[in-house]
Amino acid sequence: MLDIKFVRENPEIVKENIKKKFQDEKLPLVDEAIALDKEIRALKLEGETLRAGRNDLSKQIGFLMREKRVEEANKVKETVSKNNARISEIDPLLAEKEAALLKIMMVIPNIVDASVPVGKDDSENVENKKYGEPIVPEYEIPYHADIIARFNGLDKDASGRTSGNGFYYLMGPIARLHSAMLSYARDFMINKGFIYCVPPFMIKSSVVTGVMSFAEMENMMYKIEGEDLYLIGTSEHSMIGRFKGQLIKEEDLPLALTSYSPCFRKEVGAHGIEERGIYRVHQFEKQEMVVLCKPEDSMDWYNKMWQYSVEYFRSLDVPVRTLECCTGDLADLKVKSCDVEAWSPRQKKYFEVGSCSTLGDAQARRLGIRAKGEKGNYLVHTLNNTVVASPRGLIAVIENNYQEDGSIKVPEVLRPYMGGLEVIKPVK
Repeated sequence: MLDIKFVRENPEIVKENIKKKFQDEKLPLVDEAIALDKEIRALKLEGETLRAGRNDLSKQIGFLMREKRVEEANKVKETVSKNNARISEIDPLLAEKEAALLKIMMVIPNIVDASVPVGKDDSENVENKKYGEPIVPEYEIPYHADIIARFNGLDKDASGRTSGNGFYYLMGPIARLHSAMLSYARDFMINKGFIYCVPPFMIKSSVVTGVMSFAEMENMMYKIEGEDLYLIGTSEHSMIGRFKGQLIKEEDLPLALTSYSPCFRKEVGAHGIEERGIYRVHQFEKQEMVVLCKPEDSMDWYNKMWQYSVEYFRSLDVPVRTLECCTGDLADLKVKSCDVEAWSPRQKKYFEVGSCSTLGDAQARRLGIRAKGEKGNYLVHTLNNTVVASPRGLIAVIENNYQEDGSIKVPEVLRPYMGGLEVIKPVK
């Protein structure tokens, strides 16, 4: 969320940013916000002036009564009564105007970084760099669900009976490989100096609206019926929410945290839920990284964070590339974002396995997260990035380590988490 002072002083910059994001329907909101802000400031000034004058008028009444000037005192009392009535009118009107302004400000998108390419949607994202040689073996690589089936590792019929479409059972060595990737990701980030955390998997609505846009919330979040609680779509939500309303000591920054959680998503949209495989599902597990830092350090952290994801996947023998997300593909709170995509030798193309974003002070402004510095308090910057989300990461490892005889080579870094197992062999 932008600072209303910035919007007031830079309306053309805000409008140009909206145009870059191809959200022209939001252009009138800028003028509406400025008009409401003007009304709010006028009402506040009027209310403050009337309240400040009450003391003087009270003293005046006391003086007049001591002087036996009762008629004059009664006239002043009438003025006080009128002023009090006006204050009673101002307070609810002010609350109404402030609520209307907040609603608009929550919808106006954050200012994107100057380096972000302009484009309408994800089809116009720009490839940055490839890491590792994308190899297509001479032998056929089956669809990932068919590979896993050879290990008796997937049961979607049973999950359909228990939970419906979009869920799954992972079993045997495939389930173990899945867990090994997450355990390795945890230790990988701890070794980078991040503090490990397991957060709450449900959060209140006040946190949800603080960490994401309304459109994201509607399309992603599951609400708990009868409770002010939502299932998290990513642990970033509860990790950032942990600092809601907090004043952090500047010497404690940066806060570099890595968190494990299950994630729950409606996945509303044109892409739908995958019927047979496990690429797009309602429930998955993820190791995340979250950073709170000084504003001047946020871009350095952004570049460190996506590079950690690249390093993680390369250590699993998975070729990857990074894509710079264009303006039209950025969620409204994001300043800059890039996707990490893994190579699929079966499809002969890359697919998304993670995303790294800096949100500037947008989340901190919504949630009231500040740092106490020598020159006063200021809003921190927040960043988040996927280390690995499984089962998408699992698919990447299976395909890139699939061997001609149908076995799966266990990447060397995962073997300590697999009891020393070097190869997983199919049972059928």
